[in-house]
Amino acid sequence: MRIILISRPGVPVLETSLYLPIKRFLEARGFTVKGEIGDCDLVALSPEAEPLVIIGEMKLSFNLELVLQAVDRASACDEVWLAARASRRGKGRESDSRFRNLCRRLGFGMLAVSEGGEVSVLVSPVSPMPRKDPRRRARLVAEHTRRLGDPAVGGASRVPIMTAYRQQALACAAALAAGPRRPRDLRGRAPDAGKILMNNVYGWFIRTERGVYALTPAGLEALARWPQEQEQEQAADEAASTPRPE
Repeated sequence: MRIILISRPGVPVLETSLYLPIKRFLEARGFTVKGEIGDCDLVALSPEAEPLVIIGEMKLSFNLELVLQAVDRASACDEVWLAARASRRGKGRESDSRFRNLCRRLGFGMLAVSEGGEVSVLVSPVSPMPRKDPRRRARLVAEHTRRLGDPAVGGASRVPIMTAYRQQALACAAALAAGPRRPRDLRGRAPDAGKILMNNVYGWFIRTERGVYALTPAGLEALARWPQEQEQEQAADEAASTPRPE
């Protein structure tokens, strides 16, 4: 399957346009890919119990900033891939042997994405890389595993990232849309409901009495922005059959 990247006149090409081709490329090799994990454009895990961790960083063109990002990420994974759009005339950095040799010496892979969405391997990464920061690596794996689906497009900026924490907070908000509830009533859909309601990071919840929480106007706005129809229907059914907290 090819993903066409050809841009229309006057419409800027974004880094996010590279995400789907790279995602398909890695999925075809057996990896589970999710965008915007931690500070990485994408993280891919192999299916083993002790997974191979790949971090991908994307730019519209190969440049030094992309290499510096990869250097920063390298200690948290097994492989780092740099991905950029292939230049139309083949005169970009991807054709510069010095740039490719730099990536090769650093152990980084290079992927070029054509306008037609075809992904080419320019440099294969050295694998596995020495693991120097196991805690950071573990955090990336945990977030990748806990996040439901792949709701964030890699390469996005200046938009809220749909993290696993935000997903649980939205599940709590959807349940509270039917009326005030206790944290224990929400743990089936949000295991960390107690902490989420108490910390109230996004300002979506308010404690109406001891151990009972309700939804704020900000919480209603969040549900309008990120609809949770199935969760809200389930919560409404439960509310109809469960006595309200007194």
